[in-house]
Amino acid sequence: MDRSDLLDRFLATLRDHGINFCVIGGQGVNAYADPVVSLDLDVVVAASHVDRCEQALVSAFRVERFPHSLNVSLPSSDLRIQVQTDPRYAGFVERAAEHEVLGLTLPVAAIEDVLQGKVWAAEDPSRRASKRQKDLADIARLLESRPDLRPRVPDSILKRLF
Repeated sequence: MDRSDLLDRFLATLRDHGINFCVIGGQGVNAYADPVVSLDLDVVVAASHVDRCEQALVSAFRVERFPHSLNVSLPSSDLRIQVQTDPRYAGFVERAAEHEVLGLTLPVAAIEDVLQGKVWAAEDPSRRASKRQKDLADIARLLESRPDLRPRVPDSILKRLF
């Protein structure tokens, strides 16, 4: 439930401030594989736009800063938006292409980049075990859609999947 139009307002804020971004995470996976329901939207902004992005978002939303992300929310929305600020994701924006996500046409990271982000997440010991399990499921969904990507997945993850 999004009674505050968080998604539309968030996207308008990025566009109004000229902030280049792309979708990653589970919604990025949904752009390339059979979609599953999620109340999360993960995005990356161009590295040179991170500070401008945070300033624009703080003036319109509740923003919590974490070491490698900004979590954006509004009290009247169940949608959760996470802006990834980890520098490993910096190149994703320039390789993004338009895809259908959440009923909208949005820039989505290339499938190889979405997969890489999921591999990083699945290997991150600081993430909750339940989140890492979802990351593994997302990796499996991507590999079902594009088996040719299998060599990009470490053996340690493949052994947990198949």
